[in-house]
Amino acid sequence: MQEDHSFPFLREILLFLTLAGIMIPLLQRLRINQVLGFLAVGALLGPFGLGLLAERSPWLGYLTFPRAEGVNVLAELGVLFLMFMIGLELSAARLWSLRRWVFGAGTAQVCLCAALIAGALLLLGQRTETAIILGLVLSLSSTAVVMQLMTEQHTTTTRLGQATFSILMLQDLAVVPLLILIGVMTKGTSGGVASLVLITLAKASGAIALIYLVGGRVIRPLFRTFARRHQPDVFMALILLSTLGIAGLSAAAGLSMALGALIAGLLLAETEFKHEVELMIEPFRGLLMGLFFMTVGMGMDARQVIDAPLWLAGAVLGLVAIKASVVAVLFRTGGLNWGRSIEGGLLLGQGGEFAFIVIGYAMAGGLVDAALGQRVMLAVGLSLFVTPMLAKLGRAIGDHWELRQHALAADHDSSELASARGHIIIAGYGRVGQMLGKLLTEQKIPFVAFENDARIASELHRQGLPVFFGNASRAELLRRVHAQEAPAIVLTMDHPQSALQAVRGIRREFPDVPLFARARDEQQARLLKLAGATVVVPETLEASLQLSAFVLESMGLEELEVDGIIDDERDLFLKALSQVKPGVNGALL
Repeated sequence: MQEDHSFPFLREILLFLTLAGIMIPLLQRLRINQVLGFLAVGALLGPFGLGLLAERSPWLGYLTFPRAEGVNVLAELGVLFLMFMIGLELSAARLWSLRRWVFGAGTAQVCLCAALIAGALLLLGQRTETAIILGLVLSLSSTAVVMQLMTEQHTTTTRLGQATFSILMLQDLAVVPLLILIGVMTKGTSGGVASLVLITLAKASGAIALIYLVGGRVIRPLFRTFARRHQPDVFMALILLSTLGIAGLSAAAGLSMALGALIAGLLLAETEFKHEVELMIEPFRGLLMGLFFMTVGMGMDARQVIDAPLWLAGAVLGLVAIKASVVAVLFRTGGLNWGRSIEGGLLLGQGGEFAFIVIGYAMAGGLVDAALGQRVMLAVGLSLFVTPMLAKLGRAIGDHWELRQHALAADHDSSELASARGHIIIAGYGRVGQMLGKLLTEQKIPFVAFENDARIASELHRQGLPVFFGNASRAELLRRVHAQEAPAIVLTMDHPQSALQAVRGIRREFPDVPLFARARDEQQARLLKLAGATVVVPETLEASLQLSAFVLESMGLEELEVDGIIDDERDLFLKALSQVKPGVNGALL
């Protein structure tokens, strides 16, 4: 297809922007992992997918990426900005706060996995250089995929989440010496592997010294000087200048541009401008991540699945088995139970996005055979596709393990629960329940809480809080804590249907106990009142009343007058709500 314009790769850029504009909201609505979505579309429309048919069907040229050079340009930009964003997530303070996991478990994971994978490759007849490079790069996992999965599962703040994040941080740092090692091995040396390691360590130390001694003295003053006027365009120009400028300097020094972009992110992570930079690039984050992973997908030749299905299946299974086993043992050694350790192992069992970068450099330098490199990259891509399933399997194993532990500890808990006479009962111990528990503890009012998330219940119970795993809508569970003698039962659960079922069940079994419930809005409040709740507090009502109070005070009204107005509005709603009368089992009379 002939192009008359002088702007290079304009068609590729326009097609990518069109796909990104459609895919990002579509994947979010369908709750499909964006990384996997962009990988799949890249493989489908890339030079090894429908792009192969563009010569026979010219109209496909407008909908695909048939030219490898256009893909490579997009890939270089995607790599640079991915490395910059990862560098921005790292900081000395964050590393130090998790130092035991980062430098202990993280280093052990990379070294053990690299040694096992490299050993397997040597047994299969690969060269020493190839085995070392592939062993190191395949020991790394996908930060983008794992972090998105943990965010969706709300596990980033748990012990497992912190341990997993620490491993990923060390893996991101390991890319620096790995990229340097490839450069050294590509140039060749007569000193053998030992000298390669020494040279790599020396260059890595030099790069770190450059980051903190030279770059740190340039970046911060530069931003302070030009960011005083608070102009967004100037700030964005400084971000681009820092990223591309340091990447260019890195290339001029004989290192990779990707390493320079990572250094730029690390430099800005140590300044007071870090959060402002994050806010500036946040609108582009999804676009840049999509750019990188779509170009990665374009480089995957899916035809090899037909040519070598058993090889690829064995490679994926072997990779996941080695990494999951090593990570599970390390997590168990670090204090997690076996269920959560296995969950973490399966979550980190895939290959990482850095594999596509590093293997590409290694193939260009002759360290990895082109055919082998293509197959390994395809195996890494397939491991990314199966990660969501592995994560679900791991979570099921972790939950089952904790449920089993709760069952084994039931006798101990029974004696503890049996003593909970006259305690306030809190159903749901999330943010609202925890605030109520804190206030009750400060006032020395005894309470017992139930939480149906096993992870949260276990963690809080280990901290000495009277929190137990269970569904508070079950009558037999409430009887064990003598709910009929409780001063009050408080429902703080967030899910509307669960709260409604709990109110109906509690009121049916314990009709005389005061029942306080949290509601999201006025409509849910009326439903809970109909079901038999004594008092219902809708979040939207209180939030709107407090906001209105601040606005009225800002307009010059006296505080007492504002309090009277707000109280009158609250009383009107509560009066209307009190007129809603439930019947038998929560049915409307």
